[in-house]
Amino acid sequence: MTFEFPDRETLSEPLYASLSAAIERQIREGRLRPGDRLPTHRAVSNELGLSVHTVSKAYERLRQHNLIQGHVGRGSFVVDPSGLDQPPYALKSQREDVLDLAISRPLYDAHHDQAMRRTLREMADNADPATILSCRPNIGQPAHRAAAVDWLARCRLRTSADRVLLTNGVTHGMAASLSAVTTPGDVVLADDVTHHLVISLCRYLGLTLVGVAGDEEGMCPDALERVCRSHDARAIVTLPNLATPRAGLMGEARRRAIVGVARRRDLVIIENDAYAQILEDAPEPFAALAPDRSIYLTTFTKSTVSGLRAGYMAAPVQMQSALLSRLLVFSWAATPLVGEIATRWVRDGTAAALAEWQRGVLAARGRIVAEILGDQRLQGHPGGLHYWLTLPEGRSTDDIVGNARRLGVALAPATPFMTSQAPALDAVRISVGGIRDESQFRTALERVSMLLRATRDIAFPLEYL
Repeated sequence: MTFEFPDRETLSEPLYASLSAAIERQIREGRLRPGDRLPTHRAVSNELGLSVHTVSKAYERLRQHNLIQGHVGRGSFVVDPSGLDQPPYALKSQREDVLDLAISRPLYDAHHDQAMRRTLREMADNADPATILSCRPNIGQPAHRAAAVDWLARCRLRTSADRVLLTNGVTHGMAASLSAVTTPGDVVLADDVTHHLVISLCRYLGLTLVGVAGDEEGMCPDALERVCRSHDARAIVTLPNLATPRAGLMGEARRRAIVGVARRRDLVIIENDAYAQILEDAPEPFAALAPDRSIYLTTFTKSTVSGLRAGYMAAPVQMQSALLSRLLVFSWAATPLVGEIATRWVRDGTAAALAEWQRGVLAARGRIVAEILGDQRLQGHPGGLHYWLTLPEGRSTDDIVGNARRLGVALAPATPFMTSQAPALDAVRISVGGIRDESQFRTALERVSMLLRATRDIAFPLEYL
C-alpha cells in the first residue's frame, strides 16, 4: 500500500494529534496494512511544512496506540494491534511433538510434585483458618513477611518486615511498582532489549518506554546518562541477574555506576530479581546499594515451581502507601494460601533445596548448550534459564523461527523483547527448561545447529511437515 500525505489545510491544532488521527484513519480503513513502512519524519516534515518534532510526537502517539512500531535504522512500520499483546511463545504447543525451547521456566522432577503435595496435606491438617478463609491483611500476614525477610537475606538483601509487601509474583509487583512511581505520559528507562512484559506494562499504563544501549552486562552508565539528558525520566527498570533476554550478569562496578546516575537524576530503580536464587554469589542487588530509591522484586517461580506464584517486594518506607494502594487495585492482596506455601518452604528448607537442585540441572544444561552451539554467537550465563543467540550473517529471525517450527522446535524470536530504540538485529532466545528429557533437549539443539549451518534452501523431510 502507498502512504497518502494528508492535506495540510485539513490539519488542526494540536497538529501532532491531527496528523496522528489522519494516519490512523488510513490504517483503520485498510489503506495502510500491517508491514507497510511509513515515510521518515523528515519526509513528512518537508511535505507538510511541519516541524520534525511535531511529526515525531504524532508517530509516538501512534506507537502508544499499538498502531506502529519503530526500529532504529529500519524505520516505522504498521503493525497488527491484536498481535502486540501475544506472548513471544505459545503457552501450549500447537502440536504434541513440538520441542519447546521458547518458554523460560525451571526444570522439575518428581521431588517437586512430592514437596507440593506434602505441604498441601500438612496445610489441610494444621493451617491457620485465616490463611485459608481470609484475604487480610492486604500487606501480607506477619508470619509471611517475617519469612520474606529471611528469604531476601539469601538474595543478599538485608531488610526488615516493615519494608516488605507480598505479591503474586514479579509481574504483579512490577505492575504495582510502575503504577506507584509514575503517571501516564512519564518516561521509563530499560535495557534496549528487555523483558517483553516491561514493554507491555508500559504500553498499558500509558508510559513512554525508552531503551538504553548496553553490552553483555546490561545498560551502560554513559548511555543512561545521555538518555537522561534528552528525556525527563522517572524510573529505571532493570533485570541485572540473568533475566534480560540477553541473559547477562551485571557486575558490582556497573551497578554502582548506575546507582550514581540514578541519584544525580532522581530516578527510582525497579529491580526484577526473579532469578536471584539460581545464581550463586551474585553481586549485591540495587536495593542494597540504594535502599532509599529502589524497589526490589523477586519470586519463587523461577527457582522452585512455576505454579508457586508468590513473590516479595522490598521498598522504602515512604513508598509503602502508594505501593499498597496499587496492590489493592490490581488484586486486593497477594493470595494468602500461596503465601503460606512459600512461607513453609522457606522455614523448612524446601525452597532452598529446590533452588540448589535447579542450579545443578541448569549447569548441566549449560554444558550441553556449549557443546552443541558453543561455536555460535551465543550469550548467557552457564547456570541460566536461557541463552541469547545472534544469528549468522544473512539469516533472519523469521527464517530460523519458521524453519525450526517445521523441524518441530519452538524458539522465541527477538522482536517482542526489543524496545523502539533497539538496533535492528536478528536473534532468538533459547530456553533450557521447557524440555524435561535430556535426550530430547539435545535433539532440539542439534536441529537448531543444523539450521544455522544450512542454506536458506534447506529441504525438510516429509515427516516434519
